[in-house]
Amino acid sequence: MCVVLFKTLFAIFAFATCGGYSGGLRLSVDCANKTESNLSIDIAFAYPFRLYQVNFDVPTCEGKREKLSLIGDFSSSAEFFVTIAVFAFLYSLAATVVYIFFQNKYRENNRGPLIDFIVTVVFSFLWLVGSSAWAKGLSDVKVATDPDEVLLLMSACKQQSNKCMPVRSPVMSSLNTSVVFGFLNFILWAGNIWFVFKETGWHSTGTRYPPDPMEKQSSSYNQGGYNQDSYGPGGGYNQQGGSFGQQSNYGQVEEFGQQEPSGPTAFANQI
Repeated sequence: MCVVLFKTLFAIFAFATCGGYSGGLRLSVDCANKTESNLSIDIAFAYPFRLYQVNFDVPTCEGKREKLSLIGDFSSSAEFFVTIAVFAFLYSLAATVVYIFFQNKYRENNRGPLIDFIVTVVFSFLWLVGSSAWAKGLSDVKVATDPDEVLLLMSACKQQSNKCMPVRSPVMSSLNTSVVFGFLNFILWAGNIWFVFKETGWHSTGTRYPPDPMEKQSSSYNQGGYNQDSYGPGGGYNQQGGSFGQQSNYGQVEEFGQQEPSGPTAFANQI
C-alpha cells in the first residue's frame, strides 16, 4: 500500500516539475550608435519546448531590427515523459482505490494480481525509456537556450564595434528535478515487479514444496501391509508363521474362538 502511495506522489512530482515549467533569458546588445542599443532583450520559453516558435526582436545596429527565433523542437521527448507520468498517476490512484475498497474482487480468479503485474512491467519499461529520452532532450534544451549560443544568431553581434552580453541565464533546476524523479519512478516500479509477481498464480504454481514427512511415513505403512484388514482372513495378524489361530500342538482354534479337543481328552470323550 505504501508503495502505491509513493508511486502516486513521484508521478505527480515528475509531471509537475516538467509540464509546469516556464523560463527565460535576457540579452544585451550595445551598439556603436547608442540610440539603437537594446540592453534588455527578454526571451521566454516554456513546456513543451517548441523553441522554433519562440520569436524575439533584436537591433541590427544599422538602423533596422530583425526578427529571430530559437532553434530546435524538443516537444516529443517532453510530452512523452509527461504523458507517462500522468498515466502512471492515474493508474496508481485507481490501484489505491481497488486495494482499499475492492480487495476481494482484486484477488478473484487471480485476475487482479496478473493485470497488476503486467502493467507494472510495462510502466517500468516506459519510465526507463521516457526518462532517458527526456534527459537527452533537456540537455539539448540547455544548449539551445544558452545565452552565448543565442547571441551567435544576431547579426549585430558579428561586428566588433558592437558589444553583446548575456544578462541572465534560464533556471533549469525544476527540469533537472523532473529527470531525477523520472529515474526514481523507474527504480520504484521496477523494484515492485517481484512483489507483484509473488501475488500472481504464476509464482504459486512454480513453487515446489518438499513432501510432508508424515505423509511419507503413512505411505510406507500402506506399502508394508499395516493398513490392510488387520483382523480379516486375508492377512494381518491372523497369518504370521502359520497364524496364531492355528496351533499344531494344542488343537485347532476354529472360528469364534472354539477349540477342538485333541489327544487324551478326545479319547476320554469318546468313551
